[in-house]
Amino acid sequence: MNRTIILSAYCAALAAPFTAPFALADAGTAHTDLRPDDHAPIGVMGDHMHAAGEFMFSYRYMRMNMSDMLQGSSDISASDIATTIANPFAPPATVRVVPKEMTTNMHMLGFMYAPNDDITLMAMLNYLERDMDLTTFEGMMGDTVLGQFSTEVSGLADSKLGLLYRLYDSANHHLHFNLSWLIDSGSNNETDDVLTPMNMRMTMRLPYSMQLGSGSDQAEFGLTYTGKNQQFSWGGQVLTTTPLERNDEGYTVGDKYSITSWLAYQLPQSTSLSLRLIYNHSEDIKGQDSQITAPVTTANPANYGGHNLQAAIGVNTVLMNKHRIGLEYQTPINYHVNAVQMDMDNMLTLGYQLAF
Repeated sequence: MNRTIILSAYCAALAAPFTAPFALADAGTAHTDLRPDDHAPIGVMGDHMHAAGEFMFSYRYMRMNMSDMLQGSSDISASDIATTIANPFAPPATVRVVPKEMTTNMHMLGFMYAPNDDITLMAMLNYLERDMDLTTFEGMMGDTVLGQFSTEVSGLADSKLGLLYRLYDSANHHLHFNLSWLIDSGSNNETDDVLTPMNMRMTMRLPYSMQLGSGSDQAEFGLTYTGKNQQFSWGGQVLTTTPLERNDEGYTVGDKYSITSWLAYQLPQSTSLSLRLIYNHSEDIKGQDSQITAPVTTANPANYGGHNLQAAIGVNTVLMNKHRIGLEYQTPINYHVNAVQMDMDNMLTLGYQLAF
């Protein structure tokens, strides 16, 4: 709660110096030249609306890297996990398989259409590739390493249909309501070969973090504010995501809350630089998939959720007055996880947008 208050204050302070009216541009260019910062940094979704009859196509590539393990906010070694962290599916009494590294690649296709000036519709299709390296410890106890192995999955992830509704609009300030339906279109029964503590190779259902979908529909709603003057643009977004039902496997992913705010500075040559802060909070998994019972940290529903504060720097550019390209690099400032989980290293987002 303290971090939420701090970030809310940060958003207000960020916008305060720029809230007085400014002339946006001279009359000869105001309606013809696209600003690179007309949209938020590329890592922000549902940040802008369109004029009646306008379409937009977008593509984003996102890559997230994770490594090492955290217990709360403190580092914990793989051997300490293997000897001290209880396995809820005992025997064995302690966790015997520990994640080492994980890479997630997401390819996101987006479509937006405005039937009128007050409503913009959007749709997103997501394709995921996940790869995790793990360490298996030998036998029922101790910290003797048996070997390493990898699991990987790829395929269609959960999709999104959304609506943006204009609440306020002026030359310098804009506010809209975000409402989306996250559709259960990704698989949540993916399997792969694993190395067991008994030195056997077995095909098992993979833990929750390696599944492609949540298994249930979810609702997302929130508010987005943006502002600008001749040289700067700024904004903030608050979103909440909650599952609408328990899935067929008997569990639901946790509720998620996010707050982000950004400031962008326009450079010559149709380019802008941005700085963004992101606060995320998520709950643990409720319920359990009866087929996910391996002695690995990621099989325990309690080892999900937490909160973190992240910072991102980005660049946007406009080519030929219609093609917008964005790049953003994101890294944690502070990370606190429920129980024992992997630590996020960084995330890179590269995107392309075309409105017509």
